[in-house]
Amino acid sequence: MINDTTLLADLEGLAVDRVERLADGSRLVHLITNDATARACPACGVFATVPKGWALTRPRDLPYGQHGLHLAWRKRRWYCREPACPRVSFTESITQVPPRAKITTRLRRTAGDHVRDHGCTVVQAGRELGLSWPTVMAAFCTQAKDVAEAEPEPVAILGIDETRRGRPKWVLNQATGTYELVIDRWHVGLCATRRCVSGWG
Repeated sequence: MINDTTLLADLEGLAVDRVERLADGSRLVHLITNDATARACPACGVFATVPKGWALTRPRDLPYGQHGLHLAWRKRRWYCREPACPRVSFTESITQVPPRAKITTRLRRTAGDHVRDHGCTVVQAGRELGLSWPTVMAAFCTQAKDVAEAEPEPVAILGIDETRRGRPKWVLNQATGTYELVIDRWHVGLCATRRCVSGWG
């Protein structure tokens, strides 16, 4: 079932059945499965043909509109009749809403991108998207994995910079009558710097 409302929701694998306005002004979007592969057993991949019942889930999605949007997905439970499969039954799932997921894949990805690419703190991203700190942090770790594991650019020049720890200290030299800088092991620190082929790193 593809209609204008389904296109507006833009959740691949799901179709909008109807939308209702709630008392607080928010909208409740009733979804149904629109992907034949959702009834493939996650253990063996065989398509199920015997329904077991229904399940209602309420995954959270990206904020939309001034008053908010709530999702309600009515999906089927299926029996897996494959003799060699250890899975007796399963519930439909799609890429945007994996099994046991409480938020959509795109909401999780957006939360990670807020922290990785847009300079948001985990707390700030959670407030903007209505998510908890652990959820946003886990999303960020997933999104940052490709950056953290990427190979650094080759080093062209390796140098050392001097940095001062604290304010400089001076003492009067009684013999010369001039002030001299106090030298101790904490006065100057060294840190390595490198220049990559594409520029300073």
